[in-house]
Amino acid sequence: MEGELTWRTLTAMYSLYEGNKISATKKNDNKFRNLMSRKLVQYQPGNHNYLIKGEKYDDYFAKRYLEDYLEYDQFLKSVQRDVNGRQTYTVNDIRSLQFIADNKTQIRDSLTTRHTFSEEFFEHGGSKHLDIYPGLDKLVLSILGVEDYPQDDPKMHQWRFVVDVGDPRCIVLCENLNFLKIPRTAREHKIELWYVGGNNTKGTPFIDEKKLDIPLFYSCDWDCKGLEIYTRLKKIFQKKGCDIKLLYPSEPIKKYPVNMKKHKSKWKPSLPFSGLEQSHFIPKETHLINELISTDKWVEEETNNLVLMVKGYMDL
Repeated sequence: MEGELTWRTLTAMYSLYEGNKISATKKNDNKFRNLMSRKLVQYQPGNHNYLIKGEKYDDYFAKRYLEDYLEYDQFLKSVQRDVNGRQTYTVNDIRSLQFIADNKTQIRDSLTTRHTFSEEFFEHGGSKHLDIYPGLDKLVLSILGVEDYPQDDPKMHQWRFVVDVGDPRCIVLCENLNFLKIPRTAREHKIELWYVGGNNTKGTPFIDEKKLDIPLFYSCDWDCKGLEIYTRLKKIFQKKGCDIKLLYPSEPIKKYPVNMKKHKSKWKPSLPFSGLEQSHFIPKETHLINELISTDKWVEEETNNLVLMVKGYMDL
């Protein structure tokens, strides 16, 4: 599901699925413009003040959105009594709220300032996201059961977030929280996820040795910071007598300019191989990294397909 889709738009789409007509003012919404261009939604005959669904709309919505909508609806009603179809939360926001609710005790015990918290858990919006959307900020505080954020960041916040699965086929260590916010996909394929972004790599030496008997992979942004974390993890697990493999981006590889908004990791063109330890990478990885350095681009972890990346190394 598109992460930028709003709850307001998704609710209107569900209303059509239920057989209701909706106001034609929705024709100005990007999603509804797309639906109308595909003949899935149309004006009500004889009355262009309303939109109705086309004959293929129900199959389209049921296949792509229904399960997620029902899950989000149940969740929002559980944390906000006055929730309705007018909230402007995006799907990315709702996934972040679900993650916060599932891990609220651990998060509350090491709470950071508002801007650090926003950068960490609403990375799609950045450090000012909760400033821009005070209603969302208020809901976060309510879920956590606190009145406000601390004025200063704690010296350490060693969160260790895990998506546990019964009898995992493999373990994927993730630089970012994105895949952990959609745990259904990982659990369906028996992929256990660990969050090891930033300083959280310091907790990896204490991982239960029993967990190291199954394949280990690392998923990250293919930029300088993400790949530096990989080399640190490689050394940590080598000392434990095991190996960790870097997940190669799924096709098609989506590349973005390094200097795009909200992206802070820059290549180091003055250093050979951007200062990375080339011996830790196989030829295919080295080739892509050199291409990214030379074109000043990067690959965002979130744009990849977790299951397809893992299938590049093993059967699921």
